[in-house]
Amino acid sequence: MSDGNDARDARKFAAAEASYRAALKLKPRDARAFHGLGNVLVDQQRWDEAEDAYRKAVEITPNNPDALIALSFVLVQPRTGAVNAKRFADAEYFAKRATQLQSNSAAAFDRLGVAMIARGIFNAETEAAFRRAVELDPGFFVAQVHLARVLRRLNRTSEADPLYKAAIDQAKDAPALVLIADAMQSEQQWQDSEPLLRRALQMDPRNPGALFLMGRFLSASRKYAEAEPVLKAAIEVNPKLFVVRNILGRTYLGLERYDDAFKTYEQAVDLASDADRRQLAGMFGFGGVGDGYLNAGRPKDALRAYQRALQLDPTNADLPTKIAAARAKIMP
Repeated sequence: MSDGNDARDARKFAAAEASYRAALKLKPRDARAFHGLGNVLVDQQRWDEAEDAYRKAVEITPNNPDALIALSFVLVQPRTGAVNAKRFADAEYFAKRATQLQSNSAAAFDRLGVAMIARGIFNAETEAAFRRAVELDPGFFVAQVHLARVLRRLNRTSEADPLYKAAIDQAKDAPALVLIADAMQSEQQWQDSEPLLRRALQMDPRNPGALFLMGRFLSASRKYAEAEPVLKAAIEVNPKLFVVRNILGRTYLGLERYDDAFKTYEQAVDLASDADRRQLAGMFGFGGVGDGYLNAGRPKDALRAYQRALQLDPTNADLPTKIAAARAKIMP
């Protein structure tokens, strides 16, 4: 456990994971080891595996508020697939359970509000959860940011903006800035997130969250040449993160570097869930690479990309037509 904690602090994620798993071989019902494993999987945004680890921790210690809060956290993280509604409902249940077990926990009330937001609930009850978190811990700037997000949705911008400013003023380290920037990007406040992420990267150039969010911002802003080195650095720090490779592939599409896009999407396949694989078959995946090749007068490469897309998503109705068009251009 100690080796795992030290390795995680040093961002040696593979070593940390190996240590926690070794602890579990020695003591298979150790909730602390499952919690530690979940933490290092969260660091790598391996949400499905982290959920499994936290669920096992909760199964062993069902009345542990920290385990319930951690599980609620991971359940609201964005994932492709059809079971998100169930995850979000579970996230609310576990967070509410944590507030009942530990009524003075600001983190538990914050998680409850976040779970309600994930379910699309922006009302007085959601606001009350965040206000309770702030009352319990006036210095809990993350809850302030979440409260500001709810107030914006309720068209109370004049109340929301001072909360954002106060949270930014309180944020003294890179993880804090990353949390605020993430909340801003969730509200499509892309430009507002940029200076926070630049500050975070000045403090900690290898912060995984800051690199990912900055790369996402630059790619979404079509600043593809700037996005490429940031996303490659994010992959170097966290090589098992699907979404970063996916965004890097989109960046190469924007740069019209179709060979690099094909290679990057191919690397992403091994990290993808079934739903992610179908996404990789579309216009921001191998399908888009095929279109680029075709427009560039490279029908053989286009055919290869379209066929790869069809392997990943045999139900895609557009691909047979595109394959036929590519073949027609190859034939004399």
